Amino acid sequence: MIKYTPSFKFKDGIFLNFEQLKNNSPVPKSQIQTTLDYNDFDFYERLFRDKEFITIYDNLGVRKKIKIKNIWGFSDKGVLYININNEFNRIPVFGSISHFVAEQTVREYNPYYYGYSSYYYDDPYNVKTVTVQYLLDFETGKLYEFTVNSVEKLISRDPELYEEFSKLSPRKKKKLKFLYIRKYNQKHPVYFPAG
Repeated sequence: MIKYTPSFKFKDGIFLNFEQLKNNSPVPKSQIQTTLDYNDFDFYERLFRDKEFITIYDNLGVRKKIKIKNIWGFSDKGVLYININNEFNRIPVFGSISHFVAEQTVREYNPYYYGYSSYYYDDPYNVKTVTVQYLLDFETGKLYEFTVNSVEKLISRDPELYEEFSKLSPRKKKKLKFLYIRKYNQKHPVYFPAG
């Protein structure tokens, strides 16, 4: 087993599911059917752009069509990306508890909307893009929003850290939640199979 460190490089390719990530065994570029140049700097960005499916060949050479929304993520040049709503987001802080940022489109109801126009129908909802911080639990593969409650839940597996965090005031918890994720990751490193 190889311990994850910041210098660790994930194998390049597409992770169809979380288990493939845990084993660091993605589908390599050579098994992806495409007309793109495999050496293209933006290979994955172009591969997924404006598409619903990609085609791969499994280890037995069987051709499979995969919905992009069902792809867990990919690694490019050793850097990990996760699929959130068909957008691939870099995971800059990786560990037992990983942290990353993603953009989401939300619709909000506008209570001040009048709604009457003689020319067109206007939608009483405002659509906007918001940035959301997430945590990835490497033990289960579950995603959580980056809140005090989710940090508390995730570090509760370490009684000593959990007790220390629980004694903090709500204000301190909010301010130090990232520090406690780092502490947890230092005490509970991630390991990948060798080779």
